[in-house]
This record gives sequence, C-alpha cells and structure tokens, in this order.
Amino acid sequence: MNTKTTVITRSQLDGQFAYCDKIAALWQFEGRTPTAYVETYGCQQNEADSEKIRGYLTQCGYTIQQTAEHADVVVMNTCAIREHAEQRVFGNLGALTHTKRRHPDQKIFLCGCMAGETKVSDRIKKSYPYVDGVFSTHHLWQFPEILFNVLTRKKRQFYVADEPGSIAEGIPQVRDSRLKAWVSIMYGCNNFCTYCIVPYVRGRERSRQPEDILRECRELIESGVKDITLLGQNVNSYGKDLENGMDFADLLAAIAEIPGEFRLRFMTSHPRDASTKLFDTMAKYDKIAKQLHLPFQSGSSRVLKAMNRHYDREKYLDAVNYAKSVMPDLVLTSDVIVGFPGETEAEFEETISLIQEVHYDSLFTFIFSPRTGTPAASMEDPTPKEEKNRRFDKLCATQNAISEQIHGNYIGKTLRCLVDGKDKELLTARTEGGRLVRFAGCDSLIGTFQDLTITGSTTWSLTGTL
Repeated sequence: MNTKTTVITRSQLDGQFAYCDKIAALWQFEGRTPTAYVETYGCQQNEADSEKIRGYLTQCGYTIQQTAEHADVVVMNTCAIREHAEQRVFGNLGALTHTKRRHPDQKIFLCGCMAGETKVSDRIKKSYPYVDGVFSTHHLWQFPEILFNVLTRKKRQFYVADEPGSIAEGIPQVRDSRLKAWVSIMYGCNNFCTYCIVPYVRGRERSRQPEDILRECRELIESGVKDITLLGQNVNSYGKDLENGMDFADLLAAIAEIPGEFRLRFMTSHPRDASTKLFDTMAKYDKIAKQLHLPFQSGSSRVLKAMNRHYDREKYLDAVNYAKSVMPDLVLTSDVIVGFPGETEAEFEETISLIQEVHYDSLFTFIFSPRTGTPAASMEDPTPKEEKNRRFDKLCATQNAISEQIHGNYIGKTLRCLVDGKDKELLTARTEGGRLVRFAGCDSLIGTFQDLTITGSTTWSLTGTL
C-alpha cells in the first residue's frame, strides 16, 4: 500500500479541465447535448464523490438525468464495505447489458471503493467486456482524462494502480440539495479494524487544509445552505497529518463562528479519538448540532480487541457519559456488528446490555460480512448463520423498543427544525438531532427553520404542528 499523500496541483487540475473542454467540443461537433447518469452506493463519502463526478460531467457538457436508459454515460460509484453491497453492484452492472444493447454507444464506468480491489478490476476485465472504464477513488480527479480516452481511443481504460492518496482542491460539484451539503474534510483511514476494507481501498488518512474547508463552508452558507455535514472515515483524527496544530475540535469551532443561520454536523467519529475537548466544543456552540454518531461495534472488550478498535467497553462508556453530561439533550446513534468471528452468546449479551445502558436514539445494525483481504476474513467463525440471525433479530427488537420510547418522550416538546422537503401531502423537517418530523404546512416553508410542537411518534419518526 502506498502511504504517501499527493497534493494535486492547480496545473494538473487545469489539465483535467482542458479534457472537459475537448469532450464538450466533441459533442458540439455532433450537434447535440449528451446525457449522463450517476448511481451511488454506500456511505456519505461516496455521495460526496458522486457530486464531483456530476460536476465534471456537467463541465464536459453533459446533462444529468435520473435513469441509465438513453444515457450517453453511466457511472456506478460503488461501496466495498459488505459482501452484499458488492453482489448488488455486480447484479445491477449485469443489467446494464440490456441498456448497452439498446444504445451501443453508451459508455459505462465503474468507480469507487470496489474499483480499488484488484479482484474486482480483474473480474470486470474478464467477465464484463461492455464496461468501458474502471477507476479507483485515488483516480477520481482524473475522470475527464479517462472519459476522453474512452471516447477517442475506443479502448477500455483501467485506472486502478496503487497511487498515493491524493487531495485535489477545486473539482466542480453538482450537489443533490440546495439546503444540505456534504463537506469532506479528510480522506482515508489509519485504523485498520480487522473487519474493514476501507483503508485498503481509500488509502491512509490525509487532511484538507483548514483554509480550504472554511472557504467551502463559507461559500455554502452564503449560497443558502442550512445544514452542513463534515465527512471523514474518522473525523476525530483530522489534522494529525498537518503541521498547523489544528485538530478537529478547533476546526468545528472555526466553522461554527462563520456568520449565518446554519447547523453543523459530522460523521463518522471513532471512539478512540473522541476527546472531552470535542464534546466541550460541541456543547459551547449553538450552531453545532447536539448529535453524535459514535460507533461502538460490540459491547464486549474481548471482541473489540479482536476487531482492533483500540478502546474497550469502559473507555467507550466513559466517553458517552461525559458527552451526555455536557449535552443533556444529545441525540446519540451508533453502528453495531452482530456475529463477529468467535463472538459467544455471553459476549453478544454484553452488546445488548450496553445498548440498554446507553439508550441510543437509533442504531445501524449489521451481521458480520467477511471481506477478502482483511484479517477477520480468515478468523475461525464457528457460529452458524441461523444463530447470528437470531441474535440480530433480538438486537433490533431491543433497539426498536428504546427508539419508540425515546420518540414518545418528544411528544409535547417544541423543537427548532429545518423544513427540508415533502412526503406526499405533508412537509418534512429535521430536528437538531436529525430526527424526522412530518407536519402540515405551506411549501414556502421549505428551506426555513420553524418551531414545531411534537404531537405524535413512531419507532422511526415524529409528527408535529407549527
């Protein structure tokens, strides 16, 4: 694995913009406006990457559409975190044979985390001859060059070499929302949890310069964005590779001091780096949402050690308890894995007891999925699938009861919410803690903050009135 960080220079990026101009000229010569479709799998970081892909495509003269049918370019931006996600991608990639048969000139690209796995690119070369290009996350900044080569050379392009992890400032973005925005503050991961493929496909941690992040946030706020989420595989380790002494808490504070009406969130936090300074900073600034996604993965210290998580049950609970002490209304969510290799029934019950002790607002729950190339994939795993499913069902039932209880406690409270859209005849809004609220109101309220009195609840959402 190449562990260096490469900063893409302005001249290198200008070279990509020159390819954009050449592609646009090709289509002008054809006398029509081309179309493109980008399909995204996986996490918010992949969503942010797709915004850059759409930005490049727009600069190349393409109009973005919502289906693969009739699109001149189809880009599948993939996730490699779970086996099921990969199989879904290959299934949908196989379905594109039909669109390509109907539109022989259609160009198909696969990118993202899956593209960083050698076994995937080899499989594409051998079994998916209609895929025109594959590029890993390290090569996203070169997408115009890759697209131009496919269009002009009529030859498949594979940009999957183990390049140094890079940072490229200035790639255009076409964002999904005018109200909410993802802002990547760092890329890669240094933690090497034994079950996780991310460090192998996204590279080592590398932080953007704070002035670039602040500039992006300032421009978003001035454009009317009301909700900003800072992204990183582990945002808490932001700045460790920089020489300016700024850590993640400092960055949060600097953004929160930008004038304007907005909320600031972040994900994902790793418990090993979750400091009291971070929680104190969250508590200090009204603009920083009192919402924390802090994955615990297992309630067993032995399993956490086998996962290479670098904390134990006690340290995790200490962090949570301190965060709650300085932010009494904190909305806390987490990730948990059921059925890690060697997990015993007693260790699973430790996970249940931690959930009952912490009282999470909601959880993202997963059954262990072995990823080829990670240490956990070769660990002895004697627990049968049926037993893992039973544990998973019990965990979900435990958390659903807690979520229902917590949501019930909202009834009668008045909360400041960002109105962000519609669901059939009702408007939708998000509380400071990210909880979904449906209520009746005029469409003109979308994009504004409103005080909503909560009148009803379910396990997953709330209802309210102005």
